Amino acid sequence: MTGRPPDRAPAISVLLPVYNAAATLSAALDSLAGQTTADWEVVAIDDGSTDGSDAILGAYARRDPRIRVIRAPHRGLVAALNTGLAAARGRLIARMDADDVCMPERLVRQRGHLVSRPDLGLVASRVRFGGDPLRGGGYARYVEWTNQHLAHEDISLARFVESPLAHPSVMFRREVAERCGGYAPGDFPEDYELWLRWLEAGIRMEKLTEPLLIWNDSPTRLSRRDPRYAEDAFYRVKGGYLARWLARHNPHHPAVILWGAGRITRRRARSLLDQGVRIEAFVDIDPRKIGRRLHGVPVVGPDALPRAGAAFLVSYVRSAGARDAIEAQLRAAGHRPGVHYILAA
Repeated sequence: MTGRPPDRAPAISVLLPVYNAAATLSAALDSLAGQTTADWEVVAIDDGSTDGSDAILGAYARRDPRIRVIRAPHRGLVAALNTGLAAARGRLIARMDADDVCMPERLVRQRGHLVSRPDLGLVASRVRFGGDPLRGGGYARYVEWTNQHLAHEDISLARFVESPLAHPSVMFRREVAERCGGYAPGDFPEDYELWLRWLEAGIRMEKLTEPLLIWNDSPTRLSRRDPRYAEDAFYRVKGGYLARWLARHNPHHPAVILWGAGRITRRRARSLLDQGVRIEAFVDIDPRKIGRRLHGVPVVGPDALPRAGAAFLVSYVRSAGARDAIEAQLRAAGHRPGVHYILAA
């Protein structure tokens, strides 16, 4: 039961959208009930479930008045999140998915970090991969990658490679959503667009080093089956944000040198051209491409790169190993991330 007077708003509201999650919902709710702070509420939005999730939510809500259930017709994740955000009473908003489990100290650790750091608008945490690393190898590698980015500067620079935060691991100030907007509908991943928009607005973010959430690789996970989470959807949403970032940070704007001359890379970088960015050269290691011109633009090898500061480079290479090698070569030549180049896989 709550240790908070019933007429006082909680410090933390946990947004928990639920859709046909009967198999995992109890574990998620139990992990929230076991938190080391009592000053929270769960705003559970039942998005038209048909599998018994509603009965589970009702049973938990009867036992614990901190669990509030909002029942709505099935309209999808973004609508459910915004419904919950509008109903939340806490000044701090934590996210949680119905197939994940959080550590007992998660809420108290994240709340303490935000209280001690008024300059931050959002704090996330490292997460543990919950699943089969063989069957879900790509997901496991992504978890490993996102766990590397802790400081605001690292998160900010990594944003054009992948979504740098595990959505169900975040806690943010409600005033940030009130000022910068909540979840936007569209043909793109709603969390990634939110981070890009908030970072563009100057919201500072950090990640705690402790893994405070088990991020389960459920076979029904939206990113496995929803076209909004397909690879091309990420490129569609990041293109405009990257172009605006370049306009503010590239001293040679609108001119860039693009690392990657393959057909897929050029197609994905087209959104930059649509935003007025001008590609002055392509960089590639394939000797069959070096010396050619693509759409009137020369293809050069890495040895022809200008000195640091003479041009701005955008790497659009998807492979993590190749991307790491490119960054190592650029750093060795004196190029500084965010100043002379940006990675944008």
